[in-house]
Parts: sequence; structure tokens; C-alpha cells
Amino acid sequence: MARAHTKAHTTRRDRTRRKLRKTYTLSREAVSILEAERKARKAVSSSSALDELLRERQHQSEMQQIAASVTGYYDSLTEQDLQEQNLWGEFSRSQFPPE
Repeated sequence: MARAHTKAHTTRRDRTRRKLRKTYTLSREAVSILEAERKARKAVSSSSALDELLRERQHQSEMQQIAASVTGYYDSLTEQDLQEQNLWGEFSRSQFPPE
């Protein structure tokens, strides 16, 4: 019986989960650190531990950028803007029943 060959539908999630094979040269110290991370994380491989470390670093970087944006926003508010924000905050608190 002949099989029909169909192209499988791939989702964005599938595409981002595909891994690429890369080779890097690391110092002995870096290899020791990575191996310790692999053990601490109970990761199946050094590659998966490194992948987790890089994703965590990316997340930290994104969070720092968000925090800097929020800080920049509040630092740019005028005194009048701050007073208005405070009034809205007081109004919001008044809408909740007392504890």
C-alpha cells in the first residue's frame, strides 16, 4: 500500500524548539562551572544546562530593561503628574471595603 507524503504543519513553538549543533572551545574553568551547573540543575546534559542559563540571562536582561523603562517613566513625571497619580491611588483604595 502506498503512503501519501504530506508536509506536516509546524507551529512557531515547534520551530523554536529545534536545536542547532554548535561547537565551542571553553576554558577548563568554564567547563567545570558548566558541569557543576548541570549537576545542580539535574540537567540531562551540559547543553541543556547551558541553554537554561542563557534563557535565564535573557529573562534577567528583559526584566532589567522593563525596570529601567518604568523608572524612566516615573522619573519623567512632573509634580502635577505625581499629585494626579496620588489622587487616583487614594480613589482606588477607597473603592475597596475596609478590612
